[in-house]
Amino acid sequence: MDLVAPVVVEPLRRRRCSECHRGPLERMIVEYGRPVCLDCADLGHLVFLRRGDTALTRRAREQSGLWAVVVRHNRRRTRYERQGLLVEEAALARAEAACLADTEARARRRARDAERRAVRDAGVTEALRAEILRLFPAMPSERATEIAVHASAKGSGRVGRTAAGRALDRGAVTAAVRASVRHVDTPYDALLMRGVPRHQARTRVSPTIETVLRAWRAGPFGSDRGAPPDTGTRPA
Repeated sequence: MDLVAPVVVEPLRRRRCSECHRGPLERMIVEYGRPVCLDCADLGHLVFLRRGDTALTRRAREQSGLWAVVVRHNRRRTRYERQGLLVEEAALARAEAACLADTEARARRRARDAERRAVRDAGVTEALRAEILRLFPAMPSERATEIAVHASAKGSGRVGRTAAGRALDRGAVTAAVRASVRHVDTPYDALLMRGVPRHQARTRVSPTIETVLRAWRAGPFGSDRGAPPDTGTRPA
């Protein structure tokens, strides 16, 4: 059998109970066109639960033997809008306890997921670092770490987070190294701050970048023989 919940109104103007004459009323029901306070309507023992928490509202309603819908008239929209529920206090307490238990469980699950993501992200960064050093064996180890961490930062949209970067595509890895050299080892940023157009600034610093990359490609014996060619890929 379908349940029909009482409807409680938050009046927009001052009203008094038609039975006990108390007022002004914060909330009331309407019987035969007359305002009746919650005490006279046998709803005074219920507590108000404002709308907004869907899980808490659902659980409190399910736990409560008696509950009522609270509405207020919106003059601009010319309609009644739900404000919340009136429920039994004990039912609300049980619902809050259940939601709290869920909150703790969700927090533990989020922590486990964060740990798994951290391990996975660390693996991505380490793999990228290893590939950078393979392509540029003369690069200082700490610089390779710095580039790998920067390029694979979660949510950055940088090379290390792209499909090509995760696949350790040679062009993508080289692009990450090239970008680092551009910003760290050349006056590129200073040129931009002086108003030099980006493409002109890149042209100016290109020789310096190539010099650094050639030096890093050189192996332990000062030769870059056998090193993969620079694809010339540029980061966006």
